[in-house]
Amino acid sequence: MFPSGATATATATAPRTATSDFNGDGYADLAVGVPDGTVGGHAKAGYVNVVWGGPKGVGAHGSIRVTQSTPEVPGTPEAGDRFGASVALTDLNGDGIAELLAGAPGEDVTDRGKDAGLVIAVGGAKNGPGPGSSVLSGPSPSAAYGRSVAAADLTGDGNKEIVIGGTDKVVARVAQGEDSMVTTVVAAPTGGRAPVLATGDFDGDGTADLAVAYWTAGAPSTQSHVRLWKWDAERSAMANFWNTDNAGVTALAAGDFDGDGHDDLALGECREIADENIDDPCGPEKLAKGGGVHVHYGSSADGSFGSRAQTLNQDTAGVPGVAENGDRFGAALAVTDVDRDGRDDLIAGAPGEAIGSRAGAGAAWLLHGGARGLLDADGTATSVTWNQDTSGVPGVAEANDAFGTAVAAGDYNADGVPDVTAGSPGENASLGAAWLLPSGSSRNATAFSPRTLGLPYLSTAQKYGSPLTSR
Repeated sequence: MFPSGATATATATAPRTATSDFNGDGYADLAVGVPDGTVGGHAKAGYVNVVWGGPKGVGAHGSIRVTQSTPEVPGTPEAGDRFGASVALTDLNGDGIAELLAGAPGEDVTDRGKDAGLVIAVGGAKNGPGPGSSVLSGPSPSAAYGRSVAAADLTGDGNKEIVIGGTDKVVARVAQGEDSMVTTVVAAPTGGRAPVLATGDFDGDGTADLAVAYWTAGAPSTQSHVRLWKWDAERSAMANFWNTDNAGVTALAAGDFDGDGHDDLALGECREIADENIDDPCGPEKLAKGGGVHVHYGSSADGSFGSRAQTLNQDTAGVPGVAENGDRFGAALAVTDVDRDGRDDLIAGAPGEAIGSRAGAGAAWLLHGGARGLLDADGTATSVTWNQDTSGVPGVAEANDAFGTAVAAGDYNADGVPDVTAGSPGENASLGAAWLLPSGSSRNATAFSPRTLGLPYLSTAQKYGSPLTSR
């Protein structure tokens, strides 16, 4: 737990811009999805808390609460909508101000049924949310569109496509001038889990690609896949160009960890899930204990993706801690270049990590990129770890805090050095909270929560701090 504080005032204008700048003041902002939040007395109607960046980073400059009762946002808050189950802050139209994408997989849609799901886009603006609109709703009952969401320019035309994960399906809304089309990317069993999405230029052609991970077990047969897709202009559809099968993951993240100019793909909490006898899709089996991070590196000399790989967990040299079952190392991932050496660094959360005897207190790691990636020639990592017992980090590690359930990065104070945020939805009897680690350090770390930000329904389990998104 940590002490509460006062809500601060609005920020001054800064000279820098950020793709997650929702209010146009030049500072990166942070979107916190709160799908378990109560709105207007409706349990789990859900909301998104956009926390303003500023000279002191996020958490010190106030925030806004975006719900389906916000005048600019389509729909009405209803119990179980789970608005904010997925969130993204991204500049869709290139005007320098980010839009908010929010999924509501529990949304009931007229003529489409219960839990058809919905994704909404809300425009950013200097004085609050701009106009909002429906991006796409699910076609049938339990389609649950909005379990996951991502956006990137997949076609190379300068417009960003919006990718939506639902029950047993991933679709992309593709911009075509003033019009758009919807194309199915994946239609396969996902075991009731949200498909995991990430974007990056994995084939080195200068245009973003889409990474999708999904898995189920025994229904009717085990399936587990991580697949890469690119836009095929001739077919006007997404084309699959790379797979690793029998790998079940909880998180994906794209970054150039070895600084060679090619995007790499990190698989978080990777473990073998297969009916087939295919060995080690997540690297050496011993490194899956407690959760492993498996990295496929970008284009090699022969132009292929993923032929070089590295795997690490808490038993890897240079990674603080000890790998234990249930740690869930890598269950949340984010990418940024904290040390500004031209090689991306990976932030990994382990919400199941025990701190002393306190099970599930949680922790997060900063894994530095290097000339060979996240591991050097001797297989050693360079990393630091944080939890609520780390010197400088506010609070005390307690059982089931789940610190590190979500992680994000952004230059929230516009000083040119990325900052890290980590969510702890189990904090304070599941009211939840988030932590700011300025410049990726525990020095001057701060915490913020529904209480410090003046949000309503402080007696309910809002599980604030998951998901998080910024850039």
